[in-house]
Amino acid sequence: MIVVIAAAGCEDSGREEPVADTDNGGGPYGSGPGTPGDKGSGEGRRPDRRRYTSGGILMGRPFGVPVYVAPSWFLVAALITWVFGGQLDRVLPELGGARYLIALFFAVAFYASVLVHELAHTVAALRFKLPVRRIQLQFFGGVSEIEKESETPGREFVLAFVGPLLSLVLAGVFYAGMQVVEPDTVPGVLLAGLMVSNLIVAVFNLLPGLPLDGGRMLRAVVWKISGKPMTGTVAAAWTGRALAIAVLIGFPLATHAGGFTDEGVGGMDTLTDALLAAILAAIIWTGAGNSLRMARLRERLPDLRARTLTRRAVPVESATPLSEALRRANEAGARALVVVDGQGDPVAVVREAAIVGIPEHRRPWVAVSTLAQDLKEGMRVPAELAGEDLLDHLRAAPATEYLVVEETGEIYGVLSTGDVEKAFVEAMAKPAS
Repeated sequence: MIVVIAAAGCEDSGREEPVADTDNGGGPYGSGPGTPGDKGSGEGRRPDRRRYTSGGILMGRPFGVPVYVAPSWFLVAALITWVFGGQLDRVLPELGGARYLIALFFAVAFYASVLVHELAHTVAALRFKLPVRRIQLQFFGGVSEIEKESETPGREFVLAFVGPLLSLVLAGVFYAGMQVVEPDTVPGVLLAGLMVSNLIVAVFNLLPGLPLDGGRMLRAVVWKISGKPMTGTVAAAWTGRALAIAVLIGFPLATHAGGFTDEGVGGMDTLTDALLAAILAAIIWTGAGNSLRMARLRERLPDLRARTLTRRAVPVESATPLSEALRRANEAGARALVVVDGQGDPVAVVREAAIVGIPEHRRPWVAVSTLAQDLKEGMRVPAELAGEDLLDHLRAAPATEYLVVEETGEIYGVLSTGDVEKAFVEAMAKPAS
């Protein structure tokens, strides 16, 4: 027998990628053709936007959150249809081929239940003012991608618990429906299947290991006791890895020893259960590892400070030849150029990638204004911005360079996304403390 378990749950998506995949590092401006620079357009790229709009088929936006159905869902829907159709043939043989249409309805209804589970997480997150990027229904269930971490262990516990709670409520609703219909009928079988499947979803997600909801609940408890969210993450992640091993070994043994299969150990059903266990174990193990990596990232994000990553800049007027501007920058030991108007107010930032593309013999005849990016909304970065707030700011207005300013509006320098990326990678490469 094949048992399909939906690993529905909430997920704090964290910030796994730096804000851009450019490399604007290197020496001061004017260092010649060897100066590293951005090889893109210079306008910057939205690093994550395409990835999240290509998450499958958009089904709607309940509560303003997009819901996607991943292509892998169709595979598992076909699997459920085949398995449940076979079970219907044993219970209601008179259905004939129509049993597969009923089984397909069951698959859709089951994933509608998973969506309710995810919407419970979403509503709780929005109630706690935590932005939700999207909900995705995929091969083994669904996931709500929550962009920020809960501020308190209590909120973390509630956020994780509401999903399994709703699945238990749905199981109860379907059980109540079973009491008013005949058991050996299509409605009776459908209600029984939905009751059991929602019960399995609830129980499975309550297992105490990340990335399952029960793991997040365990994390909240350890966080509350220790006062350290990282301690809770480590405990729940390693419990999740132990759970993955238990699923890998124990699931096939349990289904065989429990009499769920009619064939021997070498039978097709036993092999299928073993494959299912391996996939589930891999998902849990990988999710636990991702949770550890994201927790380590959050610990190190405060090291990303606009003030410490900013390049010193010199102001130049728009008509200044590039060669003269670079001479001034080199004399001052600066690594960036800011175009100012007649009153000395900044109006643009000269793009490093554009400078690299100008041969030295042409630089006396090229005005800096032709290589500058006008300062648009969001391209002024407060010097005190740091950590996740800094990354959020840069994501909101993608560019290759930003003007960093003091609270008084005074120019502090220029921040390159390449420098942010380099610091990001270095922070992630540090050994765990």
